[in-house]
Amino acid sequence: MTRCTRARGVSGFHMVRPLPWGLLGLLALAGVSCGTPAADASWSDHDPTNTERLDHGEWQALLDAYLITDDASGVHLFDYAKLKANAADGGRLASYIDYLEGLDPRRYSRDVQMAYWINLYNAVTVRVVLGEYPVASIKEIHEGLIPGAGPWGDVHAMVAGHPLTLDNIEHDILRPIWRDNRIHYAVNCASMGCPNLAPEPYTAANLERLLEQGARDYVNHVRGAELLDEAFGVVSSIYYWYQEDFGNSEAGVLEHLRNYAEGDLAEQLRDFDGSLDHEYDWSLNAPAAR
Repeated sequence: MTRCTRARGVSGFHMVRPLPWGLLGLLALAGVSCGTPAADASWSDHDPTNTERLDHGEWQALLDAYLITDDASGVHLFDYAKLKANAADGGRLASYIDYLEGLDPRRYSRDVQMAYWINLYNAVTVRVVLGEYPVASIKEIHEGLIPGAGPWGDVHAMVAGHPLTLDNIEHDILRPIWRDNRIHYAVNCASMGCPNLAPEPYTAANLERLLEQGARDYVNHVRGAELLDEAFGVVSSIYYWYQEDFGNSEAGVLEHLRNYAEGDLAEQLRDFDGSLDHEYDWSLNAPAAR
């Protein structure tokens, strides 16, 4: 059944639902993408014998210069204003994305591929925000006519001759091929409620370490999980939107949280048998104006 790419609603929730054919036509007229440009490529192809590694040095330089990892909020912030004012580094970002787009990831080993797609997603997201900055939220950026739809269904990359949306990268490639719920901690949506943008590029060598660190950092931050008492807690909407990736039940979400929780949160979760609500902050992960 045809499905639209995830529409991120004004409430913060975004879900994929089967849509009537008449509504599909209306959405198409409104500029909403319901196709999957990635579907005609065998992105699961890979070459386990290829030991080549990719060069993510440009992305590392940009992260070193513009990612703020010591903010009191505990959220990694990105200084879009500073980068927008630096034309040379703006060109460096464009050059890095061009480099990735010039590769065919299917030529590489599985771990190199996964790192490739995560880095491409995150770099393209920064470029998308940069192109429209200043904005209060990434959800303000969209090519269609629906306010707050965000840029995820718009084509923003071209890989091996295939136009790709951010949704394609996340939901048609990364999630179905790797089936690893830690992907949700790796791809960054430029929002305060999102898991942190990692301070180093993903590579085949550091993939497992960064995925584990991303999960642990998010679960143990208040935006990931907070138990208010023994009967009620608030967790990120990620665990609602993608519950299928976390055991497909609230019990599965709680088990996932227990696997990564530390300190007081781990103690609270041990005997927690209450209900969970969901929240997400879509404000831009940018430092306050100085």
